[in-house]
Amino acid sequence: MEIPSSTSIPSKMKAWVYGEYGNVSDVLKLDSNVTVPQVKEDQVLIKVVAASINPVDAKRMLGMFKASDSPVPTVPGYDVAGVVVKVGSQVKRLKVGDEVYGDINEKALDHPKRFGSLAEYTAVEENLLALKPKNLSFDEAASLPLVIETAHEGLERTGFSAGKSILVLGGAGGVGTQIIQLAKHVFGASTVAATSSTSKLELLKSLGADLAIDYTKENFEDLPEKFDVVYDAVGQCDRAVKAVKEDGSVVTIVGPVTPPALIFVLTSNGSVLDKLKPYLESGKVKPVLDPKGPFPFSQTAEAFSYLETSRAVGKVVIYPIP
Repeated sequence: MEIPSSTSIPSKMKAWVYGEYGNVSDVLKLDSNVTVPQVKEDQVLIKVVAASINPVDAKRMLGMFKASDSPVPTVPGYDVAGVVVKVGSQVKRLKVGDEVYGDINEKALDHPKRFGSLAEYTAVEENLLALKPKNLSFDEAASLPLVIETAHEGLERTGFSAGKSILVLGGAGGVGTQIIQLAKHVFGASTVAATSSTSKLELLKSLGADLAIDYTKENFEDLPEKFDVVYDAVGQCDRAVKAVKEDGSVVTIVGPVTPPALIFVLTSNGSVLDKLKPYLESGKVKPVLDPKGPFPFSQTAEAFSYLETSRAVGKVVIYPIP
């Protein structure tokens, strides 16, 4: 793609914006007159090529995190893939022309950026970004940062390691598809079990699940086998604690929490993407994009409506961004 020079970067851009809290269909609007964000010393300006959407975007729009959110109007979007077009004075590693990707908000719920990734340009701290693996397209790369970093952090927090068994609740979702792959192909799990509806069982197996559990037909907590770790990506913590071994660990990303489970909110870090780059480049770990996508930038509101059905497989991607 053609890289704008610093003199040709426009002052205004197209972006999706909400100026008040509410349902996505009511508050999210396409605005062609949004100011391109200024770059701070430790940031780069990215010409966005692709972005992906996450449940946190819709929850934020509803005002669920109002107390710790940045003020509206807000451009949503955490995940980005694009090209560096300008660098701040303290940027050491990245340069103009680099193809990068990342989750642009270091603390997901603590004053996330007002200028997110659902725009033509976004400004991001260098340490939150990594160089895009060459074998991944921009839309594939945009699908990964938040979910693969969340999967990785949860596994680290439980002390997951080679030879341990894991049960993944919500195996076909954005985070779940990455937990399965990281547990099996990066951490060296002895057994990976995962839940999904009937139509997604084969996907789970293709990603590395040894046991694919149809939640419409059986209750995972009634299985005779218990697991070293249960990773709850859907909010079934009360059941998850019944499926773990006595000395095992339960981690969740969706409250409420049933002891002894722990819940965490992702801290974004581009070094995790760098660490996982060999697995992505070798194809051992793959992006999983919902087959209904990618959605064009003009249909971002429709993409959110689809995400809210909870029927998406993997990630819902917006591509191309003008």
